[in-house]
Amino acid sequence: MTKAERWNRYWDRKSATYDAEMGVWDRRLFGDSREWACEQAAGEVLEVAVGTGLNLAWYPAEVTLTGLDLSSGMLELARSRARDLGRAVTLRQGSAHELPFAEASFDTVLCTFGLCAIPDPAAAVGEMSRVLRPGGRLILVDHVAASSWPVRAMQWLVELASVPLAGEHFRRRPLKLVEALGLPIDRRERFKLGLVERLVARKVS
Repeated sequence: MTKAERWNRYWDRKSATYDAEMGVWDRRLFGDSREWACEQAAGEVLEVAVGTGLNLAWYPAEVTLTGLDLSSGMLELARSRARDLGRAVTLRQGSAHELPFAEASFDTVLCTFGLCAIPDPAAAVGEMSRVLRPGGRLILVDHVAASSWPVRAMQWLVELASVPLAGEHFRRRPLKLVEALGLPIDRRERFKLGLVERLVARKVS
């Protein structure tokens, strides 16, 4: 079994409990981050790691929305949620490492709480930038390395189990990956002891 197949199966199994688990984190840690991210999306939008579609309710009605995820189980739940919401969305299965879209295809690319578990986050952010049109927005929200070193030490301990078992990283900083690509940061917020970071970057025209 390849690594991709292994993680596909893992997230297929996880899809049954994902909404309940994320609901706890949304209430206790992430706050209004989903709404914050989606309300800034415009035009043709790609959501990477769309999961079960927890963000679908927050997008402006006028955007044209495409969602991508590795897991077929997650996507099936996202389709059901889209139907319940009456939300038009194109959902595709694929890897964030190799987005199945042409260069400069989208006005906005968004990813919330996905880069923490994508095996190669640098490759994923590079792909997000590739499919953005000049002047387009890259919107990212994730839990990141805390600003307090005792909390970072606790995150390191948690990762000893979470990384091999679930591929879940707690000390990544997507901001640094975006900066390495030279994308200007339009907006950045960090809160809850620095555990949550959200940003909007722009692809240079």
